[in-house]
Amino acid sequence: MAKAKNILFIMFDQLRWDYLSCYGHPHLHTPNIDGMASMGVRFDRAYIQSPICGSSRMCFYTGRYAHSHGATWNTVPLKVGEQTLGDHLRKAGMGCWLVGKTHMEPDLEGMERLGLSRDTVIGARIAECGFDVFERDDGMRPEGPAGLYDPGGALKYNEYLSEKGYESDNPWHDFANSGQDKEGNVLSGWFLRNSPLQANIAEDDSETPYLTRRGMAFMEQAGDEPWCMHLSYIKPHWPYIVPAPYHDMYGPEHVLAAQRSEEERENAHPVMNAFMKSRVSQAFARDEVRQAVIPAYMGLIKQIDDQMGILFNWLEDTGRMDDTMIVLTSDHGDFLGDHWLGEKSFFYESSIRVPLIIYDPSPEADATRGTTCDALVESIDLAPTFLDLAGGEPLDHILEGESLLPILHGKKSGTDREAVFCEVDFTTNNEAVLLGATPDEAVVFMVATRRWKLIHFETGHRPMLFDLETDPEELVDLGASPEHGDTIREMYDLLGAWARRLSQRTTVSKKRLEEIRAEKPATGVMIGVWDENDVPAKFTANYIGRRVKDMRNPE
Repeated sequence: MAKAKNILFIMFDQLRWDYLSCYGHPHLHTPNIDGMASMGVRFDRAYIQSPICGSSRMCFYTGRYAHSHGATWNTVPLKVGEQTLGDHLRKAGMGCWLVGKTHMEPDLEGMERLGLSRDTVIGARIAECGFDVFERDDGMRPEGPAGLYDPGGALKYNEYLSEKGYESDNPWHDFANSGQDKEGNVLSGWFLRNSPLQANIAEDDSETPYLTRRGMAFMEQAGDEPWCMHLSYIKPHWPYIVPAPYHDMYGPEHVLAAQRSEEERENAHPVMNAFMKSRVSQAFARDEVRQAVIPAYMGLIKQIDDQMGILFNWLEDTGRMDDTMIVLTSDHGDFLGDHWLGEKSFFYESSIRVPLIIYDPSPEADATRGTTCDALVESIDLAPTFLDLAGGEPLDHILEGESLLPILHGKKSGTDREAVFCEVDFTTNNEAVLLGATPDEAVVFMVATRRWKLIHFETGHRPMLFDLETDPEELVDLGASPEHGDTIREMYDLLGAWARRLSQRTTVSKKRLEEIRAEKPATGVMIGVWDENDVPAKFTANYIGRRVKDMRNPE
């Protein structure tokens, strides 16, 4: 009988939840991902905990909010001692491997302080976010006057391209992420005007098929011991350029209207106004940019879906579909001009809401196959779900999410939470400069229920409030509305309760704390006891009937 013993944890980078046909996109058909949804459960209200690559991923990998793990931006290291998926799963007897991207920055200072070398197994795991690495590829090798953005980026992939005859000192850029003119000049994918071009690479050599093959290579050599493999794709993250035949599958006629209004821009909240002034937001405010970029973005997603078809067929042919849980999600979305914004670093649905599809081959999941779940789900729920599948003990003093296994097995219809939370630290961004915000002030928090979304600014500006029921496109900010004062206070109560949680007490479980409370009398601590008859005799047995020599007046 089929039973999940392995986990294939697939993550796409910057994939919007509504750019899959199973989530309702009218033009972008993704039959292979849709097919996986028909075999499992599609979660319709899955939210990330921080709308930026590194910080969001650390929430997935630790099962903890960014406020807890502290890696609040791409360049902020994950501190030594923060436990991750690998730590929890190995203890439960399951290996934890990486193929692709993590965007994790190691705490090298902390490792040096503790004498942890990256040459050791423990040191290597700490430096790689708890994973054993089959192949890490963060998929970024840009170069500027200050040098390479990531000296370790795309190294193995560049070696592969060089061996295939792509002659360049950086084939990642010159071929995989650029076009070419008739004279052989590189037309860089960094320039949005080049997005409609065909990337100068054979489709089979581009990043997405390459990572698919690397994932299959890992599974081919994996032994009989249970494993979790994080297959972490780089696309559809920018640069927005894709090889044939995907480069011209879609055109301006397939570009959906942006979710924005002129009033929204003219009366923008001061912090939103700063975000709207960024170069990427100014670019995506232009229709010509959206019409050039979005068809390429769609082409990248179509290529992803085709690769999922190849991967799923291979899993079926090799029998791994019978013993492997498959999870598909994204680290965040992409505004693509919604709300006059580019990128993802704010709290509208197109950025913080992500696709989440889970297939469990176990017979316990038969009752929920092909169903949808509209419960409030967070990215931090995956770590306890994986640990639950592996048979590990619950770690509710460390992992802040909820296991989704009871939902997959039809034992529960939803999660226990009333609200979801998200946060962003924009300290290093130009928006902080425009606002004159200090590192303590350049922080924004979001709390959302099924109906309401409140955004709080540490800059001291008034909050933003949206009614997701009557205004699903989030075009009307009610944060200054006197009529919604009670709602704002209720949302602040939720945010305050969340902020007061004991998220840092991770060294002792809640169960153990209760045991310690009950054990105190048994260890001889007699605080406030008037005489021996006030407590059961067993607790005072070591203090009664004892005789010793009188030493009060020694001669």
